[in-house]
Amino acid sequence: MPVPVTQSDGRPARLAQTLLSPRSRLALLLVLLCAAGASMLLYEPQRLLSQGWPAQLSGAAAVVLFAVAYGVCTAAFVPRPVLNLAAGALFGAQAGTVSATAGTVVGAGIAFGLGRVLGQDALRPLLRARWLTAADRQLSRHGFRSMLVIRLMPGVPFAASNYGAAVSRMSWLSFLSATAVGSIPNTAAYVVAGSRATAPTSPAFLAAFAFIALSGLGGAFYAWRKRGQLRAAPAGEPSRPVDSTAP
Repeated sequence: MPVPVTQSDGRPARLAQTLLSPRSRLALLLVLLCAAGASMLLYEPQRLLSQGWPAQLSGAAAVVLFAVAYGVCTAAFVPRPVLNLAAGALFGAQAGTVSATAGTVVGAGIAFGLGRVLGQDALRPLLRARWLTAADRQLSRHGFRSMLVIRLMPGVPFAASNYGAAVSRMSWLSFLSATAVGSIPNTAAYVVAGSRATAPTSPAFLAAFAFIALSGLGGAFYAWRKRGQLRAAPAGEPSRPVDSTAP
């Protein structure tokens, strides 16, 4: 007598589908971000980088390890200027700039990956406001150029730009390459300032902070000009990109 085949009730499949749904992944992303922010407030990892650096570490190994720690800290919302100053104080202008720039790319990649995997599917349907649609279209169509401009503007929050880019359709290559190139000027200015912190009246220190101030003013002016274009951009024309000829 044949044994009847028992059909599965599909509960494991439904459970897996629920856990992998866009809302569940977005909730996981929010939990991770809250945990990262709480860790930053409780443990202050930037102090470990600037004050508790192991004395036995030096040379290229220290530069690489600092870059990795830098990336993890930025993903946990540690302010980049603090880390850039620490890089300059620990390694000097040249090695500090290399380490801080590499750490910037690592941290941006971590945030971009988390946002792309856990948040994109849930957040893209919410891009219905006119200026959000225009910003998304600009990032998706002109990824490298748009992200390069964002990185050159020091007033743009690092975490917000990473997760905003992740929600768009920008490619990994455009995001990481624009981050690497666009972060160098401002990062180098902070690193130089950190390396000359013991001599605040030195020409290098004054020049670095003058560059930071001027670039901040320039970024604010550019953002003020672009704000009107994003608000005026029609949301129902996906084939028409935001004016790419504007500076």
